Amino acid sequence: MPKSTYDLAIVGSSFAGSLLAILARRLGWRVLLLERGRHPRFVIGESSTPLANLLLEELADRYELAWLRPFSKWGTWQDTYPEIPCGLKRGFSFLFHEPGQPWQPSPERARELLVAASPHDALADTHWFRPDFDAFFVRQAEAAGVEYVDQIELGAPFGGPGAWDLIGEQNGAPRHFRAAYLVDASGPRGWLARAWPWPATPDPSMPPTQALFSHFTGVGRWEANHAAVSPTGERPPFPPDDAALHHVFPGGWMWVLRFNNGVTSAGCAVTDAVAMDLRLSEGAPAWSRLLARFPSVAAQFQNARPVREFTHVPRLSYRAPEISGPGWCLLPGTAGFIDPLLSTGFILNLLGIERLMKLWTRGEVPNEANYGEPVAADLSATAGLVAGLYRTMADPESFRALSHLYFAAASFSESARRLGRPELAPGFLLREHSVFAMGFRRCLGLAGQVPAAELNTAVQAVIAPFDVAGLTTPGKRHWYGCDANDLFANAAKLHASPAEISAMLARVGFTPAT
Repeated sequence: MPKSTYDLAIVGSSFAGSLLAILARRLGWRVLLLERGRHPRFVIGESSTPLANLLLEELADRYELAWLRPFSKWGTWQDTYPEIPCGLKRGFSFLFHEPGQPWQPSPERARELLVAASPHDALADTHWFRPDFDAFFVRQAEAAGVEYVDQIELGAPFGGPGAWDLIGEQNGAPRHFRAAYLVDASGPRGWLARAWPWPATPDPSMPPTQALFSHFTGVGRWEANHAAVSPTGERPPFPPDDAALHHVFPGGWMWVLRFNNGVTSAGCAVTDAVAMDLRLSEGAPAWSRLLARFPSVAAQFQNARPVREFTHVPRLSYRAPEISGPGWCLLPGTAGFIDPLLSTGFILNLLGIERLMKLWTRGEVPNEANYGEPVAADLSATAGLVAGLYRTMADPESFRALSHLYFAAASFSESARRLGRPELAPGFLLREHSVFAMGFRRCLGLAGQVPAAELNTAVQAVIAPFDVAGLTTPGKRHWYGCDANDLFANAAKLHASPAEISAMLARVGFTPAT
């Protein structure tokens, strides 16, 4: 018989697994957190977004976790946890490249897209240095009374709801636990996928893609080789490096995420055709071949050195065949992985955590209808949009147009929630909003099938009733700063008065961009 029994066992101690364990303890539950590896450890999935940060704030406030809230902004993070490395993320930077050609700016900004998420650094989003960030969350879980066991290799669970038996081996010694409910937070192709086992099925919406990545030192800043102002003398809303920097090219893209400890996360996600051409599985030589294709990116990395071996992922997207069952469920990041292109991983996991906590607080049991289906719908909406963006990577105008679906939905949803009107923005990417969802699906069907001008016209029509960020304002030429005037001008879309907008901006500390 097991020595200990628990109300909940969570397998996987990423920040999401640890946070769920901490929240379950707030319900008075006995919680077990199991980890195959040991912290600190290398892991990617590092870039936050305004919606993810808002979820952190709401969870911190709802469950009285004062220590959690500072992680929602760059400024409060630096004030409270300067010892935990992170990166400044003012928004999203996209620079479009052609193989063999140096990147050149133009007055029309034809090969740029900058979308701000904050008016200044203090309110900015962040990149999370996961080795230290995840280790901190484990320590918080232990402080909350969670029993944490690492370096344990588990077999398949047996038993059933109310009495799951978990048997494994820790450093050569057998371990046996019993739990009423199981949550797999071990990531895609994780514990239950191996234990039961499940087929390694790619997401059906996504093209076959692969990834190659590492952490580096010595990565140069983009503006070191390119003017900090446009040919017309205008300054961008933020330096491209102070963001999630995307280098986009036909068939794929590279990310560059800077941390304040001198480390930079960089990698690429590419279609199978590009991966085969680069021989991506070779690791470092493939990375060198990729840089050689794009002279301006190569210049940024001319002094860069990897601080660990390259990781090659031969199949990036993944969908589990099941998300929940009697007595168990998967967190969204375990149920599926799409692509890091739009930094959706954190928000999807946090939405899953929020769903579970609401169900458990009401005394309800997660099942396919109240948990599995919403998680699957969030993953499908994300995959549809990212797949459309892959189809347009060789066409910057089409890519920009389609990306506006994401930025419009995200900014509208954040504003609605901050105003206390979440019902205006149902579902991630407004997928439950009948008007937006219909137009969203139509635009995805047009991506890569019609000229860019036609796609842009369709997207603009869809987002116009939801645009509170100036995405439909003429003359911005692909630079979208964070301007309070856009919110005031579109207050009616949020069913809000100017006074309510002012109060919301005051609550979050919004001041005009400088």
